[in-house]
Amino acid sequence: MQDQCGNEIEILSFPKRIICLVPSLTEFFCAIGLEENLVGITKFCIHPQYLRKEKSIIGGTKNLNLDLIRDLNPDLIIANKEENVKEQIEALKKDFTVYISDINSIEDTCVFIKDMAEIFQKKAECEKILNEIEAEFNSVEYTKKKVLYLIWNKPYMAAAHNTFINDVLEKVGFENALSKEYSRYPELNEEEINKLDVDYVFLSSEPFPYTEKHIEEWERLVPQAKVKLVDGELFSWYGIRFIGIKKYVAQVLL
Repeated sequence: MQDQCGNEIEILSFPKRIICLVPSLTEFFCAIGLEENLVGITKFCIHPQYLRKEKSIIGGTKNLNLDLIRDLNPDLIIANKEENVKEQIEALKKDFTVYISDINSIEDTCVFIKDMAEIFQKKAECEKILNEIEAEFNSVEYTKKKVLYLIWNKPYMAAAHNTFINDVLEKVGFENALSKEYSRYPELNEEEINKLDVDYVFLSSEPFPYTEKHIEEWERLVPQAKVKLVDGELFSWYGIRFIGIKKYVAQVLL
């Protein structure tokens, strides 16, 4: 089979020893009953909360302990094109089977889940999650409201097009305030921000930990907009954490 980057990978038997280098996907593996098969996770794999006490921590997503990973001798490593460092993944591919995910949309998430259903013979568990995802984004009411979604403060950085965050925003009915001239995670200055047509400013809880103290600053920068603190995991963690986001948006944000 191929991974999501088009690399051919060969899996001859059920992978009994898994290392996951992607926090949101670690949570997914636990959800489909593969918790016991996880032998290594990153320090950012915080869901389920107790997992880090039970599994080997192989470093951060961009600073892997390659020697420890080799000692754990995994049957399969799950990586991500954006979250992990290419050179480190290429080094691991010399010794181990590595599935590299590339997830920029809900549809990409579903492709990943279908691949895992095949690899781990978890058809029923994965179909249940796929049905929940379909139900989550069925019959969305579009607000037509424009959102500036901030991920970093000074320099100001936002989620633009060609990102998973943008896809989630659109699927829950919003429009990205950044035009398609902006891609991925651009830095913005105050002049650029002032020119935007913005209804909402979402201050994400991650990767920069926006808190209540930042609201006043953004109300000054974008006085016409409603400024809201948002749970960054719901908008940026692909896997299962975004399931329930429509209810969150309806109850908390609007």
